[in-house]
Amino acid sequence: MVSSIYKPSWYVLHTRSRFENVVNDGLSKKSFEVFLPKVTVKSRRKDRKVMLSVPLFPGYIFVKSSLKPNEHIEIVKTVGAVKLIGNTEGPVPVSDYTIESLQIMVTSNEPINTGARLQNGDEVIVIYGPLAGVKGRFVKYRGNGRIIVNIDALGQHASVNIDEEDVERL
Repeated sequence: MVSSIYKPSWYVLHTRSRFENVVNDGLSKKSFEVFLPKVTVKSRRKDRKVMLSVPLFPGYIFVKSSLKPNEHIEIVKTVGAVKLIGNTEGPVPVSDYTIESLQIMVTSNEPINTGARLQNGDEVIVIYGPLAGVKGRFVKYRGNGRIIVNIDALGQHASVNIDEEDVERL
């Protein structure tokens, strides 16, 4: 009976902001099996474009554990770890199938979109390009990384076609 309670499963661990790699390394040194899915994205700098490897889910990593009390404590004591994600009954396991699917996705060279995409009506600000500083509302995706943003001026709307990477949600 006890062995079924302490069956190793994957769990989601919330980390401090930008501490995913630190937590990943810390748990690996403690002999935990960890998975930090990363994707390569274009980052715009003022003087150049750089390809960066960033976490697919910022602020979260996956850790496999039986969650015996001593293991649970070792996980949350790791530098940068915040808490295991769960409900009132405790941490909720993630299926092995989900982890395997994520591993396949990040090893492929296909672009991956997460739930952080813009929704119709979201307020955005242009952060790069000739329209930097302009605020507006997201309207729709046009494809090929282009979006339409409505800008209110004098009680009227003006639409602009912009690269999706040039805007941030407010």
